[in-house]
Amino acid sequence: MSENLDLVRSIYADWERGDFGSAEWADPNIELVFADGPEPGNWRGLAGMSEGFRNVLIAWNDVTATAEAYRDLDSERVLVLDRRSGRGKTSGLDLEEVPTRGATLWHVCEGKVTRLLINWDRDRALADLGLAE
Repeated sequence: MSENLDLVRSIYADWERGDFGSAEWADPNIELVFADGPEPGNWRGLAGMSEGFRNVLIAWNDVTATAEAYRDLDSERVLVLDRRSGRGKTSGLDLEEVPTRGATLWHVCEGKVTRLLINWDRDRALADLGLAE
């Protein structure tokens, strides 16, 4: 198992408990991209990443992200097939009632995440990478 994979697994251990508070794993100039989903966008740096996550987390209660599979793609990229759960604060919508199978592509360099590409649509993410589930 690669060091990058170990790092990503440790981050998901927190996310699976709904703990999104740590950014120790992030490069100071990290790029966060929500490729699709309810709030697509692109942010840079730790403050930008915080803003991007806040935009999503503010609308939901009990948010978690659970890894279903990990794939080491190369020396700098780890793909995680995941599912998200939570309940809309205003709508009451439970994410378990709608498709929430996503994919997150982690770019890691020298022990820090430099780019985080989050897709709510797993099939699109896999197609963009030229992979099949």
